[in-house]
Amino acid sequence: MHSNDTHANLANIARKVTAVKEVRAKKPNALLLDAGDVFSGTLYFNEFKGQADLAFMNLMKYDVMTFGNHEFDLGATPEGHQALVDFIKGSQFPFVSSNVDFSKDTKFTGLFTDLISSEPQNGKIYNGIIKEVNGEKVGIFGLTTAETKDISSPGSIAFEDYITEAKKAVKAFEDKGVNKIIALTHIGFDDNPAYDNDQILAKSVEGIDVIVGGHSHTQLDKPVVVDKNIAGQAKAATLIVQAYQYNDYLGTFDVTFNNKGVVVAHNGALLKVADYAEDAQALATLKPFKDKVEELSNTETGASASIALDNPRTGGDNTKPSVRKNETPLGNLITDGMLKKAKQYNNDVIMALQNGGGIRAGINQGPITVGEVITVLPFGNTLATMSLTGKELKEALEVSVGQYPAENGGFLHVSGAKVEFDSTKAKGQRIVKVSYMDGQGKYVEIQDNVTYTIATNAFTAKGGDGYDVFKKAYEEGRVTDLGLSDWENLAEHITSLGTVNPKVEGRVVDVSNSQVPDETIAETEFSGTVTTPKVYEGNVTVDINNISILENAVVKGHLIITGTVTNELSFVNVKVEGNLDLSKIDVDKVDFDGITVNGETIL
Repeated sequence: MHSNDTHANLANIARKVTAVKEVRAKKPNALLLDAGDVFSGTLYFNEFKGQADLAFMNLMKYDVMTFGNHEFDLGATPEGHQALVDFIKGSQFPFVSSNVDFSKDTKFTGLFTDLISSEPQNGKIYNGIIKEVNGEKVGIFGLTTAETKDISSPGSIAFEDYITEAKKAVKAFEDKGVNKIIALTHIGFDDNPAYDNDQILAKSVEGIDVIVGGHSHTQLDKPVVVDKNIAGQAKAATLIVQAYQYNDYLGTFDVTFNNKGVVVAHNGALLKVADYAEDAQALATLKPFKDKVEELSNTETGASASIALDNPRTGGDNTKPSVRKNETPLGNLITDGMLKKAKQYNNDVIMALQNGGGIRAGINQGPITVGEVITVLPFGNTLATMSLTGKELKEALEVSVGQYPAENGGFLHVSGAKVEFDSTKAKGQRIVKVSYMDGQGKYVEIQDNVTYTIATNAFTAKGGDGYDVFKKAYEEGRVTDLGLSDWENLAEHITSLGTVNPKVEGRVVDVSNSQVPDETIAETEFSGTVTTPKVYEGNVTVDINNISILENAVVKGHLIITGTVTNELSFVNVKVEGNLDLSKIDVDKVDFDGITVNGETIL
C-alpha cells in the first residue's frame, strides 16, 4: 500500500484507516509506504505541525516514509526544522533518504545514518532499509527532489545527485543479497527533467524493480511499466506507481518476482478512500485535532468579501487564467497588505511581490474566517524587505513572466507597481517597462542604476522558485526578514478594509497586442453583423455615450471602453483576445453575458 502528497488533509482520514485495515485483513504482510509531503497545506498542519498526521500514520502502522520538499518548509522560521525533528522522533516507523545530507544541521545529529539497515529503529533516518515480506528480503531506499533547495527552505540541508545515489543504494542492497528493490521517491513522475523524475530514474538505474513516487501529484490508476533504458535498449521492467494527493486514494500494488528477483507479474489499483466507512477508532483520534481546527477555522476576521476571490489554475490549458501566470484580485489583495505592512517598517519600500505558487486557495463570498486566510497562505512565510537595483528587479521579473503562457509557481503578483511585458519576445527579453507609484500618486519608470527597496516573502527573498538574483542579494546582506507572518498580515489587512472587493487593475499586462497601432472607433461604427462581424487587429478604444449595445466584433488586442453609460451597456457576440478595460466607466451598468475575454477584465 502507498500514499503521497497528503499535505495534512485529514477530512477523509477515518475512511483511509478503514481501507488500510481491510487490505491488511486480506494481506497481513502488506507494506505501507509514504512518498513524502505530509507537511503543509491545511489548518491541521498550521496548528499541529505534523503531529496530527503522525497520530494516524502511527495508527495505520506505516512501515517507512521518505521526505518530500514540503517537509523542509519551516527551515526559515526561528525554530528551524524542529517540527520535522519532532515528527521523526515521534514516528513509530523509520525513514529512508539516500540523497539528502542532514549532517550540517545539528538538530538531526543522532537521527540519521548513511547505512543500509536490516534492523531499522523507529524514529531514525537510513540510507535504506531491508524488510521481510512473505519470507523474502525487500530493499527500500528514498530520494527527494533536488529542486527542494529552490522551492522550499531546507537551510543547510543539502541534496545530492539522485542517479548517483540510487546506483549506490542498489549496489549496497545487491551486495547484501537483496534483489527485490523499491525506490520510495519524491521527485515526480514526469517532473522537470533538469532536476529529476521517476521515468528518468527508471531508465537510468538498473536493478530498481518498483518506484513508489510522489511530488507531481500524479494519478496513476495502473502501474506504468518502463522496460527500456535511457539508450532505448530493452531492460528488466521497472514499475512506477503514484496515488494522486490529499488522502483521496490508497494505492495498492502486488508484485510477483522470479527467483532472480525479476518482476514476472503485477497488479495495481487506487482505492477511492471516499467509498469506505469511517473507522470509529480513527474518529476518536481525530476529534481533539478537529475540534481545535474548527474553532480556529470558524473564527471570523471581521472582514467580508463582496465577491468570491478565486484562485484559478489552467489544468494544462494555457488559454485559461491562472494564479501562476495572471494578475488576480486575490493576488492584488495579498500584495496590497504586504506593501502596507512593509511601509510601516520601512517607508522607502516602493512595491510588494508575492509568488503565485504560494497562494494555495481562494476565498468565498461573505464573511472571511481565519481558517480561510490560513488556507490561502499555509506555508508560514514571513515578510521581508530587499534592496535591489532597477536592473536586478527587471531581471527577476523576467523570471516571473519567462514561462508565460505556461504556469510558473514563481509568477509574481505586484502591488505599488505596473509590469508590462511582451510574451512574443524571447525568454529573458520580455520586460518592456516597470513603473512604481511615487508619493504623488504618479507612476515613475524604474531606472537600471537606481537602488530600490521592495517587499516580498522570505522564501522568495532567499531565492525560492529559482530567483538567483534575489538569492545573491540575500547572500550579500541586502535582505531584512521582518519576521511577520504572511497570513497574519493578510488577516490584519482585510480586517482594516472591512469590505473586501479587489479588482484586476492592469498591474501585470502582456502588451504583445499593442504592436499593432491603436484605433479609436466611433460607437456607431464599432459593431458588425452576425454574418460579417467586424475584426480589429490591435487595441481598440470606444467612447460610449449614446449607444447601449456593442455586437458582432472580434478585437485581437485590448478593448478599452470610455464615456458615460446612461442606462445599461450590453454585449452580443463580442470576443476580446486581449484585455477588456472598463476602469473608466460605471461597471454596475454593464451586462457581461455576451462577451468573451481571453485576457484580463480591468474594472
